[in-house]
Amino acid sequence: MTDSPSLDTVRAMMRDHGVRRLLVKFLSPNDNSKNQVYLGGDLGVVNVIPAGAPVAGITGAHAEPIFKAPLSLSWLDDEGQAHAAPHAQLILYPQYPEVRMSGFLKSAAWAPRELMTVRGEDRILLLGITGADSIIAYAAAADSRVANELRARPSVEAEGVLRVVPLLPAQEQGDSRTRLLAELCRVHRAGWISPWALQRDGSRKECAAPNCLGVTLESELGIVANGRSEPDFEGWEVKGHTVTNFDRPGSGSITLLTPEPTVGFYVEKGVEAFVRRYGYVDKRGREDRMNFGGIHRVGRVCAGTGLTLTLIGYDADSGTMTRSDGMLALLDANQNVAAAWTFAALLAHWQRKHARAAFVPGMLRREPHREYRYSQNVLLAVGTDYLRLLDGFARGIVFYDPGIKVERLSGRPTTKRRSQFRVSPRNLGQLYHESSVATSCS
Repeated sequence: MTDSPSLDTVRAMMRDHGVRRLLVKFLSPNDNSKNQVYLGGDLGVVNVIPAGAPVAGITGAHAEPIFKAPLSLSWLDDEGQAHAAPHAQLILYPQYPEVRMSGFLKSAAWAPRELMTVRGEDRILLLGITGADSIIAYAAAADSRVANELRARPSVEAEGVLRVVPLLPAQEQGDSRTRLLAELCRVHRAGWISPWALQRDGSRKECAAPNCLGVTLESELGIVANGRSEPDFEGWEVKGHTVTNFDRPGSGSITLLTPEPTVGFYVEKGVEAFVRRYGYVDKRGREDRMNFGGIHRVGRVCAGTGLTLTLIGYDADSGTMTRSDGMLALLDANQNVAAAWTFAALLAHWQRKHARAAFVPGMLRREPHREYRYSQNVLLAVGTDYLRLLDGFARGIVFYDPGIKVERLSGRPTTKRRSQFRVSPRNLGQLYHESSVATSCS
């Protein structure tokens, strides 16, 4: 056995660097700097490993589409020091599909080169994810103390080819799903709750925003308001959605993404010009105002705007991406691009979603004052990837439902932007590999 730290020592060093979640990959001979490190047989790993904005590209003689996304990765040595690996990146191959990590040794001031350049069996790679979405990586030999301890531990949870390693003693027993449901049961039993937001210093702040149903739920779970790009409970995204009746949790719509268009007339000429050309006079008779709204689904003309949502570069029959420079576009009758989202831009937003999500129905009452309560029946969804999102667009279950307006048209116009992609709760499960309704207070 080589002289190396224990698992507890490595976990403590990871915590010292702000790691909030720890994963391990048991490396195969092909997992090395030459062949890259294989991280998964679909694109779902981008929802597990935080990466930067993806850049579209092509590879091979047939110009197959790929995406490259930079990683903020540092190597941890046995003394607990972190050393930046400035060229680490994820490479996404949609045609297979699969994801690999590369560039992790290039220009690194220190790195475990003797471990990551060989074809050894049973080496291990620990990936610690920090609250700032950076990665602390640690590699160990097959006969190291930490590798032996990890192999001897029962596997409680997995994220594709990665295994979850408990980071804290409180996480040693059971799994995150059990702990999440216990917390959601507590929230359910609390009954009606006044809206509030948890601050970084642990204090409570009254919440008066339109999204307070979700913010209050996150706060009850100890998730700090605006603490991350997405709420996080031990790797779970927790999302509240409004219903009027707990017996009808599939009613209404859930907002998945809110990205602004990146291509087309909307970007080139601006929001005001876009609404003047493709919008309509306010239907409630409010003067000096035009709107752009209505549900837009792929392949169907929206009666209100005359635009058709179209997928360019995706083959719905085979479920494959044919062009990395493809886009989801709103086309007018002359096939002009009114507004569009490139595949790379949509991927950048989608990769911020977690691979595990809990969708919690909530109800609002306004009297005697504004309060929320939450159902004990929760939709748990596990394992998603970007191709499932594109398939959701192609089948019409994910749709564009904007709320864009221009006011004071005859004077100094003001605009409001709200581009959002939504889905019915009853169709959410189709975006994930596994989904089920769980009763938190069972």
